[in-house]
Amino acid sequence: MTNNCCIDFTQPLSTGAARLRHRFEAPREVLVAHALHEVRGVLDAVFAAAQQGRWCVGHVRYEAAAAFDAALQTHAADGPLAWFAVYDAPLPWTDDAEDAGAAAAPAQVVWDDSPERDKFDTALAQIQQAIAAGELYQVNYTAPFRGTLQGPPQALFAALLRAQPGGYAAHLQAGDEQVLSVSPELFFDWKDVPEGGTLLARPMKGTAPRGATPEQDAQQAEHLRTAPKERAENVMIVDLLRNDMSRIALPHSVQVPALFATQALPTVWQMTSDVTARTRPGTTLTDVFAALFPCGSVTGAPKVRAMQMIRALEPTPRGVYCGAVGVVRPAGPPDAQGHHAVAATFNVPIRTVVLRAEGGLTRATCGIGSGITSGAQADAEWSEWQHKRAFVERASQPFDLLETLALQEGRFRHRDEHLARLQSAAAHFGVPWDGAVVSQRLQALAADHAEGAWRVRLLLDATGTPRAEAFALQPTAKPVRLQLATRAFTAARSEFVRYKTTRRAHYAAFAPTTPGVFDTVLWNEAGEITEGTFGNIAALIDGRWVTPPLSCGLLPGVGRAVALREGRVVEAVLRVADVPRVQGWAFINSLRGWLTATLDT
Repeated sequence: MTNNCCIDFTQPLSTGAARLRHRFEAPREVLVAHALHEVRGVLDAVFAAAQQGRWCVGHVRYEAAAAFDAALQTHAADGPLAWFAVYDAPLPWTDDAEDAGAAAAPAQVVWDDSPERDKFDTALAQIQQAIAAGELYQVNYTAPFRGTLQGPPQALFAALLRAQPGGYAAHLQAGDEQVLSVSPELFFDWKDVPEGGTLLARPMKGTAPRGATPEQDAQQAEHLRTAPKERAENVMIVDLLRNDMSRIALPHSVQVPALFATQALPTVWQMTSDVTARTRPGTTLTDVFAALFPCGSVTGAPKVRAMQMIRALEPTPRGVYCGAVGVVRPAGPPDAQGHHAVAATFNVPIRTVVLRAEGGLTRATCGIGSGITSGAQADAEWSEWQHKRAFVERASQPFDLLETLALQEGRFRHRDEHLARLQSAAAHFGVPWDGAVVSQRLQALAADHAEGAWRVRLLLDATGTPRAEAFALQPTAKPVRLQLATRAFTAARSEFVRYKTTRRAHYAAFAPTTPGVFDTVLWNEAGEITEGTFGNIAALIDGRWVTPPLSCGLLPGVGRAVALREGRVVEAVLRVADVPRVQGWAFINSLRGWLTATLDT
C-alpha cells in the first residue's frame, strides 16, 4: 500500500466556509500500535511530531479503549489499534482530478450480508430489560453490513462525498485496509497552547428522516427538536461528555453553549449539542484520548456498563467504525525553542466504509447503529437504521439523474417544469448544474428531430454532463389496464422515489408481467396508494378526482403538477381499503398526458 491519505474536514470553530482540505503522499514514517500497551506511545509520538511542524493523519480503533481504561471492555481487535502516517507537509486538494477519475471508472458495491431483523429485536429487548433493571440509561447498539467493491476505491470515496457532503471526510490508505469515512460527527477539536487549550466536542444523538415535502421536512426537524425521547437520548450523552471532559479541564470551564441543535443531512435530520472546555496546561493528545475515548455517543451511558453490554450483544469487533479518524497538525509558527502549538481534529467514524482485500476481492464493511433508551420502539429504531444506511446505498451504484420529455413537432412539452425538477434533483444529490448547457443540449436534439412525436430521455451524470436521446413515441390505446401491487412498496420513502434517476430496480420489481397490463398501482407500508412504476395515479372517488399527496411517498410528476394546477385533481390520501369505492381511474405523466384506466381486481 502507498499510505497516501486525504482529508476534507469542516473547521468547527470557523464561521466561514473554509474547510481543511488536503491530500498527503509519501509519509516520512508510519506509527502503528498492534497491542494495547503501544497505543499511548503512538499518540505521544504523533503529538511530538506535530510539535515539530509535521502533519499526522490516521485512526484509532474502537478496541483501543482498554489502553486508556481497563474497565472498558471490547472484543479483540481485527487490525492495528492505532495507525498514523506522518507527513512533512500537506499537498493541495485535487477536486477535478478525483471527479474525473471517478467518472471514468465508477465504483459499485454489492451488499450481500445485512443485519437481520430478528437479531435486532432480540438485542433491543435485552437492552431494555437492562435499562428497566437500572443497570444503565442507554446503549448504542450497532451491526455491520458487508459487500464487495467493484471498481476503484477512489471512485467510491468520491461517490460517498457526494452522498454525505460537508462533514469530516477522510480517505486513509492504511496498510492492508482503506478507510473511507464521510462522518458528519465531530469527536473533538482541540488546540493546545501553553496557557491551556480549547476543546470542543459535538456529539450527535437523535435522528429523524428527511421529509418528502418542504412542509413535511420542517415538521420532521421540529419533531426531532421537541421529542422527549430524542432530547433524553441527546442529553444523556451530553452529561457523559461533560463528565469526561472535566478530567482534563480547568475548574468550572466545562460549558454547553449549544443544546439540541438540528443539522440537515441528505437523508436524515440529526440532533447535535456542543460541549466546550479549557484544558489544563501540559495536557497532551494522549490525555485527551484517555479522557474522552470512545465517544459517548457510540457507547451509551454509563460508558463502562454500556460497553460491557455492547461486547455481549455484538459478536464482532467494530474496528475503525466508532473509533476516531483525524488529523493532528501544527497550529501557527514555532516558538523560540522551535516547538509549534498543536491542533487536533477527529471525527467519530460513523458513515464509514472499510475496505480489505480477501481472496482476490475487495470486501467492504459499513456499520450502522442507534442509541437505545427506555422509550425506544423496535419498528422505529429499525426504520432509523434504514434511513442511516441510505448514504451508502446512494454511493454504492452509479446513477444518472433523469427526465423524460415529450417532443412534438420540434417543441418540448412542459420543458421548463422538467428542467426545474432536474435542477432540484441536482441540488439534492450534489451534482453540478449548468442550466445553459442543459438547454443547449435539448435545443440541439430538437433541431435534429423537428418533425413527429418523440420520447426524449434527458440524463445528467455525476459530473453534471448532460446527454439526450430521442425515441419514436407511439400512441397509447385507451383505456389502459392497471393492476394493484400484491405487496407493499417498501421503497416509497426513498430519495430514489422522490427524485427521478436511472436507479429503478425498486420499480422494476413491480413491473407488470401479465399481457395487456399497462402499469402497477403501488401502495406503501401504511396501506396508502402512492403511484405507478412510471407515472402518477388519479382516482374518482366520492364524486371528485384525487391523487395521493407527496407525503405518501411518490415522484412529484410534472403531469401530476399540471393536473393539480388546472384543478382537474386534488390531493387526498387514498388507501387500498378504498379501492372498492373508486368509480374511475387515470394514469398521468408528462409524456403521455391523462390516460383513462381500469384496475384489475
